[in-house]
Amino acid sequence: MSFLRATPLLCAVLAAAAFSPSVQADDWNRKTVITFGQPVETPGIHMKGWAVLPAGTYVFRVLDSQSDRHIVQILSRDETVVYATILSIPNYRIRATGKTVLTFRETAPGDPQVLRAWFYPGNNFGDEFVYPKAKALELAKVANFPVLYTPVEITPEVASPITSPEEPVVVQLKRAPVLAVKPTGEDAQIAEVVTPPPAETLRADNTATATELPKTASPLPLIGLFGLLALGAAFGLKLARARQ
Repeated sequence: MSFLRATPLLCAVLAAAAFSPSVQADDWNRKTVITFGQPVETPGIHMKGWAVLPAGTYVFRVLDSQSDRHIVQILSRDETVVYATILSIPNYRIRATGKTVLTFRETAPGDPQVLRAWFYPGNNFGDEFVYPKAKALELAKVANFPVLYTPVEITPEVASPITSPEEPVVVQLKRAPVLAVKPTGEDAQIAEVVTPPPAETLRADNTATATELPKTASPLPLIGLFGLLALGAAFGLKLARARQ
């Protein structure tokens, strides 16, 4: 293969390498180490006798990712104990940040903080956590705002680390219906709780991709410029031949 024939192929390889996204080791499961300075309540607690996570350091990670929901786990710092396996729905934020963001729900005075959503650094889509209906209704009444819930009851269990999306508790959460409850106890639309992406599409990995921009300029000026360049080149070639 000559150098001239090989050049386009080489350029294509270099371009592919230049535009390939750099993936950190933990990006695929969004593993994040988080320290709470006070007790925090989350849905999906699977330790018998537990209802609230005490102050301490925990590991958040996504166990299974689908276009319309995630399964999030909260583990001990050494990742040997699973404290919670949680169903979540993608929630959109306009501006991504370079750091982990946790949001909490309004609670009654004296109650522990209640986790609402988790946003991974650089992502527009975060995880809005889904609560059991009784707890969701309680939170909705305090905040006077709808809260996501699932009618499926997950039996608390002492859980060793779950590594497979095919574990029974994970399969049950992936199939569980997700609704929203108003402070009055009536069901609400999920869109009243989570924000859909404006004028964007959601890929399977839950990242926002901008839609194609409309063409606002005509290509005619560019075509005309190419034509002038071609005429100039032809005239220069003819002049060179005349001098020879």
